Amino acid sequence: MNKKQVILIVDDDEDDKQLFFEAVKEVDETIECRAASDGMEALKMLNDKKNSVPDYIFLDLRMPGIGGKKCLLEMRKKERLRNIPVIVYSTSTEIRDENEFKEAGVVHFISKPANPQEIYYLVSFVINEC
Repeated sequence: MNKKQVILIVDDDEDDKQLFFEAVKEVDETIECRAASDGMEALKMLNDKKNSVPDYIFLDLRMPGIGGKKCLLEMRKKERLRNIPVIVYSTSTEIRDENEFKEAGVVHFISKPANPQEIYYLVSFVINEC
């Protein structure tokens, strides 16, 4: 029996999270979606050994408090979290940001989709490619 896949989305925008959850359910309704509103909440969830480690993390860059970059760097320090595929999805289109995050070990750096249908394709691509 296959283990249920778990995705964590770290984003401060509630509308984006809701669209993301809906897209995941369209791709595969058995996938469990978890959410954190910022890097601090994500790190608390990820460091709590009672929680299983997600199969993928979708990480926004620009959030209040602990943003995406600091969150990623903190995750990479922990043996338990180091190998989780992280997909940065952000409104940033800066090549500098993309290069910096790829050097930090993200598997994809993707600009936030402009419409809900694009989110579906993003989720489908990641689940099938990673």
